Amino acid sequence: MRGFYTLRIVPTPASPAPNDPSRLRQQIEALARARGFQRFGVSGVELGEDIAHLEHWLSQGRHGDMAWMERNHDKRSAPEQLVPGTLRVICVGMDYGQDPETAWATLDDGERAYVARYALGRDYHKLMRKRLQLLADDVAAMIGPLGHRVFVDSAPVLERALARNAGLGWIGKHTCLIDKDGGSWFFLGELFVDLDLPVDQPAGNHCGTCARCIDICPTQAIVAPYQLDARRCIAYLTIEHEGAIDEALRPLIGNRIFGCDDCQLVCPWNKFARRNDEADFRARNDLDTATLPQLFAWSEDEFLSRSEGSAIRRSGYQRWRRNIAVALGNAPSTPEVIAALESARDEPDEIVAEHVQWALARHLR
Repeated sequence: MRGFYTLRIVPTPASPAPNDPSRLRQQIEALARARGFQRFGVSGVELGEDIAHLEHWLSQGRHGDMAWMERNHDKRSAPEQLVPGTLRVICVGMDYGQDPETAWATLDDGERAYVARYALGRDYHKLMRKRLQLLADDVAAMIGPLGHRVFVDSAPVLERALARNAGLGWIGKHTCLIDKDGGSWFFLGELFVDLDLPVDQPAGNHCGTCARCIDICPTQAIVAPYQLDARRCIAYLTIEHEGAIDEALRPLIGNRIFGCDDCQLVCPWNKFARRNDEADFRARNDLDTATLPQLFAWSEDEFLSRSEGSAIRRSGYQRWRRNIAVALGNAPSTPEVIAALESARDEPDEIVAEHVQWALARHLR
């Protein structure tokens, strides 16, 4: 069984022959797979069309409150400017395939809390960053000094575009990356290097006429194929958005308190998703079975303690309470649900209090 602290025996390949980049690439891939990455590819640094798509998206205001998306355009468009000397981007992926039946069962039970499947366990960013740095160390040990930098959903990196160019999958109509041999349940990471490695062929698009992800979106955030309006996206609303959630969108959120997976759950390509039993990916704090009243009862100290090393820490305690209040407003009018909301009638935080009052009004009208 593999886990974050499990000892891995990583082979040390013989140094590649001089001027043999193809052989070097093969050896780096072997090292990457030995470090626990199920997916591997190499991309160039050209991202022209993707930058144009990003700029159009920003011009429409579809990034909402995420002002950081507007910064560092020059570095987003040119990885070699973000990390001077970069010639290639090594893209890797780790599978975390989920059981869709379990996810649907949680969504169908209005009194239970739904947390995006990627966030049930420990924060994957730390695991992948550590593994990528170890991979860089492996390569340096084999060839000598290596100019590099590790990225895992950090800095101005267009990771899905780079991963597509590296052959890891195509960007689907829901804007997630999809691999025809493994669906979309996998995490991405990048290693920028100063090595002139052979690049992979970009992945072809296999969405065809399918529009299941567009049709299923609870808030219709996928406004057109390959176009997502974050301002309507439940993942954005429950994780990134500060302040009050639009009243018109609250009933559509259901019991989703941190993120949303509907567009991935209905994707037919995810029948090929593969489960990777990393210890860090297993659910913690019963987040896969907890009820809304149970989670609403967490004090701030308890939230901080339980969310240590977890992606749910990103929401912060105020947004955590706000999100659960909305979900309680959408839940069945059971004694437990009403009692949970009644316990927060004197909520000191104005934002949370407003959502609690909205939720109570839905049950008591």
